Amino acid sequence: MAKATIDHRGPEFADLTARLLEGLRYLFKTKHDVFMYPASGSGAWEAAIANTLSPGDRVLLFEQGFFAQTWAKVASRFGIDVVNVEWNPRIGVRPEAVIRQLEQDATIKAVCIVHNETSTGVTTDIESIGRAMRDSGHPAMLFVDAVSSLAVTDLQHDAWSIDVTVSGSQKGMMLPPGLAVLAVGPRAMEAHEGAMLPRSYWDWDDQKRFNERGFFPYTPATNLMFGLEEALAMLAEEGLENVFARHALFGRVTRAAVEGWGLDVVSQNESEASQAATAVLVPKGHDADAVRALILDRFDMSLGTGLDPFRGQVFRVGHIGDLGPLQLIGTLAGVEMGLQLSGVISKAEGVAAAMEALIKDTAI
Repeated sequence: MAKATIDHRGPEFADLTARLLEGLRYLFKTKHDVFMYPASGSGAWEAAIANTLSPGDRVLLFEQGFFAQTWAKVASRFGIDVVNVEWNPRIGVRPEAVIRQLEQDATIKAVCIVHNETSTGVTTDIESIGRAMRDSGHPAMLFVDAVSSLAVTDLQHDAWSIDVTVSGSQKGMMLPPGLAVLAVGPRAMEAHEGAMLPRSYWDWDDQKRFNERGFFPYTPATNLMFGLEEALAMLAEEGLENVFARHALFGRVTRAAVEGWGLDVVSQNESEASQAATAVLVPKGHDADAVRALILDRFDMSLGTGLDPFRGQVFRVGHIGDLGPLQLIGTLAGVEMGLQLSGVISKAEGVAAAMEALIKDTAI
């Protein structure tokens, strides 16, 4: 990323764009359109909505956690009628719950699901939801937030019948924040033709027209794109299946530590526990943010804060991206010391349990 910025209207840049868009198709597992903006994942949310929907359209969301509810707020601000379904945030959204809502309302235009809800550390089975929606015959599109699951957990845009998948650069792609990426299927492009929401910066027509020549309709984030090319090369070299296995292992190792501490994670089902981040519940009478502050002050290590609906009740350990086993064990050691110093635990058995889980696993 420290390379000199090049002319974003020149032939060298056009070649870079072509390579990156093809690399993103590999990452999303799609043969259809992919788009890239200088923005965060929130911009990708907005692009998905503005390009496919019209004022008054109904979309279905579930109360999975902080990021699902933030997506609902974005939709509401566009004049979209959001059907917001109460949901236990400690479990993934069930396909039968989606179908039940769709059977009650033939007017729903899109279902928005967060694949990996980082506020809770819970992953939803998108493949089953996509299959159920396809089998139901309901015309609703499926929109998926893959901000913290792309390049971390298996995600197949085409095979799982997803219409729009949104993501950002700062998680599995191992980059700083600043690039929003989307995979867009043919049904979404068809919906785009009749969508009536106002759009300019996010417009897919402009994107597609410029991308075909290797350029963008605005000044792009060139140096982040340099970083993206290297990140894509790293992921291809390791192999996506190996990347997924590494993240799955680190999730298991982290949960072994949590069990060793005698604490619980938010995710109620092991099969739905996130490969990207683990949300750890602190016992009643303790403040998770106070634990985080102590660890930051004593060991210069920053843990993720609890977000609604678990603010103050959890801290979050990320195990995502460019991370190796020794880095993870060091992180867990810092957490263990902080938990002891804050009086949350009395026995330091989590790191030992994590190391045992790591040693036993043949993935390293």
